Amino acid sequence: MSNIPKISLKGLHKRFGTKVVLDSVDLEVMSGESMVIIGGSGSGKSVTIKCILGLLTANGGSIKIDGKEMIGISNSERSAILNKFGMLFQGGALFDSLPVWENVAFGLLAQRLHNRKDAKEIAIEKLRRVGLGPDVAKLSPAELSGGMQKRVGLARAIATNPEIIFFDEPTTGLDPIMSDVINELIVECVKDVGATALTITHDMSSVRKIADNVAMIYHGNMIWTGPKENIDKSGSDYIDQFINGKAEGPIKMEILKG
Repeated sequence: MSNIPKISLKGLHKRFGTKVVLDSVDLEVMSGESMVIIGGSGSGKSVTIKCILGLLTANGGSIKIDGKEMIGISNSERSAILNKFGMLFQGGALFDSLPVWENVAFGLLAQRLHNRKDAKEIAIEKLRRVGLGPDVAKLSPAELSGGMQKRVGLARAIATNPEIIFFDEPTTGLDPIMSDVINELIVECVKDVGATALTITHDMSSVRKIADNVAMIYHGNMIWTGPKENIDKSGSDYIDQFINGKAEGPIKMEILKG
């Protein structure tokens, strides 16, 4: 296995006007690893993902995918690299005007990897992989429950057998049982396609289920990174407060000062 990180962030900086959201973010995710970024609302988790994808333009630092610098590259180069990615969006982000199978096959059709007949067969197989039968393929997203929409979103994320999959708050809005089902599916599907996974969440049950390594972002910096097994003995008051959901602690104190 290559020792070049699949994703490498060095000194990543992003501000909106005078507000600094990412101060100097450093992070490495190795090939085949499942990295989970935790942090409170507004800590910079989503902005980090959006900078990697090029949805936001970083104001400084470095973003490398497989050793290739992403900042400053041409749109055509970026598009070629982004074809390596799959993504499960927080709200599902399914297209209401398309049947489920076309939602799943969207990347296959957009990249012209397959004709419609073959793409539909692949979509039905990916739906089966996330526990949904072929009868679901012809339904519209509006006919699905929240848990089913998440499964369809996951099927779409793995449809192109991506090298890297991003999961944006994958269990938001789901009850604890369905959350655990989705977490189990994420673990299985990532393993199936051999992908590198980067997840952002504040759900500690997701962290404990799907992470190999964990990084905590706070005030635009990664304040702790380490194996999931070490998170309960990190020695960081910030980590301890966050993972145990304590009202009292350094994070609360700083909020009160503001």
